[in-house]
Amino acid sequence: MTSNGFEIVVRSLLVACLSLLISLPVAAQEDTNKEIDVKEIVFDHIFDSYEWHITEWGDHPVAIPLPVIVKAEESGWHLFLSSKLHNGHVYQGLYIASEGEYKGKIVEKNSQGVEIRPLDISITKNTFSLLLSSFVLIVIMLSVTRFYKSNKHKKAPGGFIGMMEVVILTIYEDVVIKCVGKDYKRYAPYLLTVFFFVLFNNLMGLIPIFPGGANVTGNIAITLVLSICTFIAINVFGTKEYWKEILWPEVPVWMKLPIPMMPVLELVGIFTKPFALTIRLMANIMAGHAAVLGLTSLVFVTVSMGPTINTSMTIGSVLFCVFMNCIELLVAFIQAYVFTMLSAVFIGLSRVESHHKKKTIE
Repeated sequence: MTSNGFEIVVRSLLVACLSLLISLPVAAQEDTNKEIDVKEIVFDHIFDSYEWHITEWGDHPVAIPLPVIVKAEESGWHLFLSSKLHNGHVYQGLYIASEGEYKGKIVEKNSQGVEIRPLDISITKNTFSLLLSSFVLIVIMLSVTRFYKSNKHKKAPGGFIGMMEVVILTIYEDVVIKCVGKDYKRYAPYLLTVFFFVLFNNLMGLIPIFPGGANVTGNIAITLVLSICTFIAINVFGTKEYWKEILWPEVPVWMKLPIPMMPVLELVGIFTKPFALTIRLMANIMAGHAAVLGLTSLVFVTVSMGPTINTSMTIGSVLFCVFMNCIELLVAFIQAYVFTMLSAVFIGLSRVESHHKKKTIE
């Protein structure tokens, strides 16, 4: 990082510290008589929602309503903004459940008066953030591609393009080629896409203001889809030798017959790999968001303890939050790298060749 870039980062952190030091105690004093539910604060920010909450202006929340697209059991399709359902309002027989199994989700009541969920394909906060980040990522990658296509004199790229080249070559040479093996070209586009998708959404989640702050990669649905893609790349395109080692591994016969212990364990391993990818990414990202929100909540929790304790806890909370955000910045890169590396390793293991073929080559 250049000296100018480092100076910009330091100034940004100082501005964030000062802003929090000024604003948080004031907000805390306004809520002195209110009981603070830290669990509710944390989960409201981590979980998905039908609107993009920005801030509070007095007693009125400032939020961006998002499109609701649902198919009710009796009345069919509905398309409207989520502001119609604000504060528990019922609109066209639909409302957001405040408790129970479907808490936080749009529900309706059927003819028997039972609360049920309609078919819901609404543009939620995570969905909107996912679409936005994907669009921005495509624009960035196309701009990098355009530079190399127009670079007739083969000049070395600098600035942002140069940084992107370093990252791409690092993942391509140190992860894709080394972990996958000789068939690396087939899987390079997918692995590079996964890396930058996870990285970009991790970084977007660290931005505390719109359009950042969504918990995309901390949502198990997102990480599950990514893991399923890796699962398909591993098992659909795996070699015959790979499946032979799973269904009939080279172990003593008594471990395969009459009870197929080893084949069963190998088959279980097929599903534990994507499961580990799903949980690892989701848990690490969600835990980071929860830690930052928990530390921020200390400011409001300690209001009733007096101005001295509240001020000291505010300063400590802000410093710890800045520190945790720096750690989260590092974790954003690490988790994208680890997910890509493990996917490449698992794919490489599925491209195993026959031992006889290896001896012939040697």
